[in-house]
Amino acid sequence: MEAISAESLTLGYGEDEIIKELDLTIPKGKITVFIGSNGCGKSTLLRSLARLMKPKNGSIILDGNDIANTPTKKIARNLAILPQSPVSPEGLTVLQLVKQGRYPYQSWLQQWSEKDEEAVTYALRVTGMDEFSDRKVDSLSGGQRQRAWIAMTLAQDTNIILLDEPTTYLDMTHQIDILDLLYDLNQTEQRTIVMVLHDLNLACRYADHIVAINNKKIYKQGDPDSIITPDLIHSVFGLQCQVTCDPICGSPLCIPFSKGRHLNDVKQQSLTELTNKL
Repeated sequence: MEAISAESLTLGYGEDEIIKELDLTIPKGKITVFIGSNGCGKSTLLRSLARLMKPKNGSIILDGNDIANTPTKKIARNLAILPQSPVSPEGLTVLQLVKQGRYPYQSWLQQWSEKDEEAVTYALRVTGMDEFSDRKVDSLSGGQRQRAWIAMTLAQDTNIILLDEPTTYLDMTHQIDILDLLYDLNQTEQRTIVMVLHDLNLACRYADHIVAINNKKIYKQGDPDSIITPDLIHSVFGLQCQVTCDPICGSPLCIPFSKGRHLNDVKQQSLTELTNKL
């Protein structure tokens, strides 16, 4: 079953086409990750799925309806997006930020309710940000700040969550922390998660479905075990590599060829040291 789909989608800026006649289906209740080289259109595609960018041609279907003809608040009650490196107004507290997620449910007739309060409380708790609710967002560490933004997204209470590079600028510990949180949300609440990730190995570890974008189209899509090969990585990224099995997760593990230390160099160094000792 699909959560959201695109049909003959063409996207671009001015005369420049970034995505051309692309067909895409996002599986419901799964984690989907977009991969591809810089500038291939991953973020552009994600933005279009949230109706933050108007297609040149084609349509995006959510709940059987073209989002171009769907009221904004209705979309916002079904789909939330966290853009890359969001910036909050200066002096805003975590609690004030998370409350912004309830905007789609507010109107002149429908003011702040008990349900809104419950949604905000839940979002703070599940992201571990309840103890920071009175802290200013701009005073938080990078990982805490990203959790605060995810809490705001969760308060929006949507079945579909789109995230553009949610681990950008985070160290390894906080990258795993954020991705584990999103994985738990998917597993326990069956939320459909769609992400753009640059780290191919993390994409393989967390994704149920990977969409590789190249030359304005989908080069290949499917589960990581089926599609991640040296040929795909060379075609999409222009990178020579070896693909092996992640010893922890069993997912594909990309080992790129480079000019750094090589196994033969290490063996030769060890042999030289042994010879010198003799």
